[in-house]
Amino acid sequence: MQGSDSKNLMAFDKPLSGKRIVVTRARAQAPDFIQRLEDLGGDVIEFPTIEIQPPESFAAFDQEMEKIESYDWLILTSVNGVEPFLSRLRAAGKTVASLAQLNVGAIGPETAKKLELAGIKVDRVPTRYQAEGILDLLDPEMMRGKRVLIPRAAKARDVLPETLRNWGASVDVVEAYRTIAPTGDFSAVKLLLRQGKVDLISFTSSSTVSNFAQLFDGAKLCEILGNTVVACIGPITAKTVEELDGHADIVADEFTVGGLIQAIVGYYSAKIAGQSSHAGGGVRN
Repeated sequence: MQGSDSKNLMAFDKPLSGKRIVVTRARAQAPDFIQRLEDLGGDVIEFPTIEIQPPESFAAFDQEMEKIESYDWLILTSVNGVEPFLSRLRAAGKTVASLAQLNVGAIGPETAKKLELAGIKVDRVPTRYQAEGILDLLDPEMMRGKRVLIPRAAKARDVLPETLRNWGASVDVVEAYRTIAPTGDFSAVKLLLRQGKVDLISFTSSSTVSNFAQLFDGAKLCEILGNTVVACIGPITAKTVEELDGHADIVADEFTVGGLIQAIVGYYSAKIAGQSSHAGGGVRN
C-alpha cells in the first residue's frame, strides 16, 4: 500500500486525529463522551461549565411525592432529573409501584433508559429530544383535565408546562436540581482558547453555553472563540450560541451525545474526503 493511501485510511479510521477538542459537559456526565472522542483520535480537554447541584430545599418536591398517585402524567425533561426523582420517591417511603397508574414521558432515550433501569415503564419518548418533541406525542384532547408533574432544573424553558396548561391540564413543576457555574482555575484552557489553539468546542445544553460566557466575564463568543469550530447538541443550544454573538458550525440532527459525535465526525470526515480528492489531482486512468 502506498504511503499516501495508508495515511488516508488512518485519517478515516481516526477522523478526529490531531484535533484539540474542549468538552464543556458536566464532569459527572462527561467520561463516556470524552472516551468516545478520544477513541476517534481527539485530544480532549475537559472544561466543565456546569455543575449539577441539588435544590436549596426539597420541600416542594417532597410535597408532590406524598400525593404522586394523584397524578395522571409524569414527564422527565432531562436525564439529570431521574435520580433526584427516585431519591425523593424513596424518601416519601414509596416505590416505583406507586407509579403504576401514571403515564410516563421522557425527553429522550438516555432519560428513558435510566427510568426503565429503575423499573419504570416509559410510555412516550419523542423522536425530537426536546420539549416540543414530547408535545408532538400529546394533544389537547388527551391532556385536558389531566394532572401532570414535571420535575426539572431550576431554570428551564417553559414551553412544555405552558402549552399543557393551555390545553387544559393542571401542571405542577418542581425543582429537582440546579445547574451552576463551577469554580476552579481554568486559566490554562482560557489561554488556549484565546490563542486559537483549540480546534473545536462542544456544547451539550444552553446552560453550558451561557455559563461558558460567564467564565469569560460575559465577552462575546465570537471574540472568545475566533475560528474555533463550535459544535452544538441541537438547535436550542445553537440558538443560545447565536444569542451570545457566536456561530454554531455543527448542529446535531439527533439531540444526544451520540448524535453530536456523529455530527462532529461527519464534519471532519467531509474535510478529509475533500482534501483527499484535491490531493488526487484528477481522475486516474
